[in-house]
Amino acid sequence: MNNAYFSFPMPQNEPVRDYAPNSADAKNLKAAIADLKAQVRDIPMYIGGEEVRTDNKVSIHPPHETAHLLGHFSMGDETHINKAIEAALKARDQWAATSWEHRASIFLKAADLLANKYRFKMNAATMLGQSKNAYQAEIDSACELIDFLRFNVHFLSQIYAQQPISAPGVNNRMEYRALEGFVLAITPFNFTAIGGNLPTAPAMCGNVIVWKPANTQVYSASVFMEILKEAGLPDGVINLVYAGGPTIGDICFKHKDFAGVHFTGSTGVFNTMWKTIGENAPHYKSYPRIVGETGGKDFVYAHPSADADAVAANLLRGAFEYQGQKCSAASRAYLPSNIAEAVKTKLLAEMKTLKMGPVDDFTNFVNAVIDEKSFDKLANYIDGVKNSSDAEIIAGGSYDKSKGYFIEPTVIEAKKADYVTMCEELFGPVLTIYVYDEQEWDSILDTVDRTSGYALTGSIFAKDRQVIEYLTKRLVNAAGNFYINDKPTGAVVGQQPFGGARASGTNDKAGSALNLYRWLSARTIKETFVPVTNYRYPFHQEG
Repeated sequence: MNNAYFSFPMPQNEPVRDYAPNSADAKNLKAAIADLKAQVRDIPMYIGGEEVRTDNKVSIHPPHETAHLLGHFSMGDETHINKAIEAALKARDQWAATSWEHRASIFLKAADLLANKYRFKMNAATMLGQSKNAYQAEIDSACELIDFLRFNVHFLSQIYAQQPISAPGVNNRMEYRALEGFVLAITPFNFTAIGGNLPTAPAMCGNVIVWKPANTQVYSASVFMEILKEAGLPDGVINLVYAGGPTIGDICFKHKDFAGVHFTGSTGVFNTMWKTIGENAPHYKSYPRIVGETGGKDFVYAHPSADADAVAANLLRGAFEYQGQKCSAASRAYLPSNIAEAVKTKLLAEMKTLKMGPVDDFTNFVNAVIDEKSFDKLANYIDGVKNSSDAEIIAGGSYDKSKGYFIEPTVIEAKKADYVTMCEELFGPVLTIYVYDEQEWDSILDTVDRTSGYALTGSIFAKDRQVIEYLTKRLVNAAGNFYINDKPTGAVVGQQPFGGARASGTNDKAGSALNLYRWLSARTIKETFVPVTNYRYPFHQEG
């Protein structure tokens, strides 16, 4: 019997633990790292209620310690993708019909499990598999993922409470149905929280999911599946499969029951997906929902009134935290000539204090980039600067993959505002700065706005309030997440819903109700208590 309205109030953001030296948290996290490193894990796919293993094993090595073997995962093929779709569709009707308070309780329990029992294991898995330091792992794989689970429950309860008005003699109501089919979640390597949110947000709405994580995030994704299973998620609601992107796309995008895709990845891949879905539109039961967050070439613009120390400190954090492998990372900076030397002096001095190395040493600020492909790409850009007359390296510029994929934090000064590293997404610890004439602080804004096709995040630094207002309006379409006197990274669930437009995606704002609406199909119901028995209206009557 369900005869009550259930309340899921606004939660508090999960407190971030600091892992100070010799603290209990630091000791527990180091123990969890040591425990995982002592294992060679055999990671299965999860299809329906089964753990599925294959003979096609892919080894997992920490990017910062490539000689160490963490385990293997089983690579799937077409048969496994089809089985995952079948398992999802089999679970759909019962899951969609499950009372909201019971669906919500599963994800709230998962959040509590992650906040306590699994916190150190999840952080350790992210640190080892994705080469994050302790703080970056904590804010991602613990706090942000916990926040996604708890806040999405709250936001969805608010959506369900939104009902139309009713006239006398009529009752109007709105149902928010799950989509008719399955949702494909394709998740990236760089955030464990995104890996968890992309399948769970639509699942919370009653949808069933086929989840394909990046191969470089399988290690932590498998831990999250353990949490979901322990929290009571029914078999088949989320099916975790490992397969090549083209293979899974070819099967899912041709399936008549394909209902939507929740994606984070490259703009090129997203464009191809959109085209393929459009070509297959006549074959689908319903028009699929296409939700994507893609790339970024995120800017920092300093006005002549900006504080040089603040600009330098935020460039350090914005560009080099997690090796610049955030979609929101500060990648290009525009410095006015009056403070440029002060900013560069401060920036370069502080960079000398940045320690780089494996995640086990908690004093390291910078770790390794994700894989050899990324390493080689970044090394090529750095070598290009060394051979160019249009830019120069003013800090860093070294790289070494003998033990791990280490790219030294690097600052490039471009002599032209359209130099390649000012325009193209690098996704690594490489920051390019351009010094402009302080008198041209207004005209350079056209360059800031138009240099990149992306519009994900951006920062402005200024002290003058009128200038701040002007810049905010002038750059209105340049970034979906816009920061004033702060770095362009670090969006918090419930505080700064995340997403950008232009080539950066559909701007559906993960961490807000806007995203959840995309996974719902509304049905309006009108009930008339006493129906008419005569078709005639009063104006038909004779006087």
